[in-house]
Amino acid sequence: MEEKDIKSALVHYWLTGMRGGEKVVQSICNLFPHIDIFTLVYNKDKISDEINSHKITTSFIQRLPRAKTKYQNYLPFMPVAIEQFDLSGYDLVISSESGIAKGVITKPETCHICYCHTPMRYLWNMYFDYIKNDRPGLLKRNFIRWYFNYLRVWDLAAAARVDYFVCNSENVKKRIKKYYRRDAQVIYPPVDVERYRLQKSKKDYYLMVSQLVSYKRVDLAVNAFNELGKELIIIGKGPELKRLQKMARPHIKFLGWMDNSKLAGYYAQAKAFIFPGEEDFGITPVEAQACGTPVIGFKKGGLLETVIDGKTGVFFGSQDPGSLIDAVKRFESIRESLDEVEIRENSLRFSVKAFEDKFREFAEAKFREHQKIYR
Repeated sequence: MEEKDIKSALVHYWLTGMRGGEKVVQSICNLFPHIDIFTLVYNKDKISDEINSHKITTSFIQRLPRAKTKYQNYLPFMPVAIEQFDLSGYDLVISSESGIAKGVITKPETCHICYCHTPMRYLWNMYFDYIKNDRPGLLKRNFIRWYFNYLRVWDLAAAARVDYFVCNSENVKKRIKKYYRRDAQVIYPPVDVERYRLQKSKKDYYLMVSQLVSYKRVDLAVNAFNELGKELIIIGKGPELKRLQKMARPHIKFLGWMDNSKLAGYYAQAKAFIFPGEEDFGITPVEAQACGTPVIGFKKGGLLETVIDGKTGVFFGSQDPGSLIDAVKRFESIRESLDEVEIRENSLRFSVKAFEDKFREFAEAKFREHQKIYR
């Protein structure tokens, strides 16, 4: 498949920062230099030059008040907005999505490949956690119950519009099978492991890098380290910050967000990386391992695919402070036996090159397969 000979489009939910989903977009842009991008909302100042160099089309949501920062408030309009993109002139459409982007409408002869980061968590597997932990007010809670019922129906219909699914982990593959009744090919997302350097000498602190929201379970780590009395550095920000600061004792430090060069230094020098939440894949534990830093994490979700218990980290089995405390003690008992070189080598499985090689092979094979059916 010669990329210049086909007309291709990439649909992404919103381009408002360079998080994991946007790193996937950037790699796809590397593979398809002439690809056009469609997105609900776009903030040029927050996006990489590689992505900005492409033709980018936005939805009507872009013109609504404060859309660049409060885009999630416009969720009720997103199904309509995504369906307004005219993709009738494209041979290949790739959607990068965690809920909305796969809902684009394409012609039968157009090959639609969806890279699914996850089925919408707040609609499906984490719906009741969202209602309980985020504590929405009565009016919002009643709206969520009625609107999310409609959105689940739309989401299932949108999944049927996809010709071929790719996903970021075996963990997400199971959820796609459960909720959409579709098969998916696992291709791990690109992690820029080459940006990080192995460091064998470590300092005496533990590290978390996380958005400070309830489902990340930063509170669990704070409670555990309050009792342990060991230094914990937390890098990140979010709505839970003030509550967590009130909980934390002085040896737990909150540093906010920081640039990549400073962050790499904290990864490299940490005794271990703490990961108490459940993620679909989890990029930060891979970044930590790229520095030779072991991971202490909750034994569920994508972490089971990126960390090797007793080799590159230590698992704990339940989301309570006691279980994490026991894992930290176990880690300290085996710390000298862990090999920093082996830890880094494990991270290389998730490199940008590994993703791009596998995604190119998949896209070319499925495009050819689709052409045989429809042409």
